[in-house]
Amino acid sequence: MTQTETGTSADRAPDPVHWKLVIDCADPHAQADFWAGALHYEVEDNSALIERLLELGALPGAATVEYHGRPAFRDLVAVRHPDDPYDHERGTGLGRRLLFQRVPEPKSGKNRLHLDLHPGEGRREAEVERLKALGASELRQVKEPAGEWVVMADPEGNEFCVA
Repeated sequence: MTQTETGTSADRAPDPVHWKLVIDCADPHAQADFWAGALHYEVEDNSALIERLLELGALPGAATVEYHGRPAFRDLVAVRHPDDPYDHERGTGLGRRLLFQRVPEPKSGKNRLHLDLHPGEGRREAEVERLKALGASELRQVKEPAGEWVVMADPEGNEFCVA
C-alpha cells in the first residue's frame, strides 16, 4: 500500500520550500560585507569546497579571489543568518540567505523587490545611522497613516526600508 492509500501523505502538509534571495550586483563581496553588517548575518565560508574543486581541476583558478584571507568564488558570495543550519563541508547556509552574484550590467530603474528591516520599537533612528556608517544612504523618510519608515539604498543603489 502506498502512503497516499494509507492517508498519511494526504494528511501531512507539504514541506516548506527552501529559498534564498539572489541579488545582482557589480561587487558581490562588498555587497556581502555590507549586508552581513546590516543584518548581523555571517558571510558564508566556501573555502573548503573551493579548495577541493581547485584540487580536482573542476574549478579554474580565475574563478576565485582571496576574500577575508581565504579563497572565495569570484562572482558570487552569500550571507546567512547565524542561527540557521549550514552544510559544514560546503559552507553553504540551509536557511535564511542572501546570495550576491556579479552581473555585467548596472542597476537600472526601481527595485521590484526589496527588504524591510525592523530593528525594534524606538530603534529606527539609531539603526538608520548605523546603516549609513556601513555605507547605505538615506533616500527619504515616509510618514503615512499606515506607518513610518525610512527608504534607504545599499552601496550599489538597491533600495530597502527601515521601519
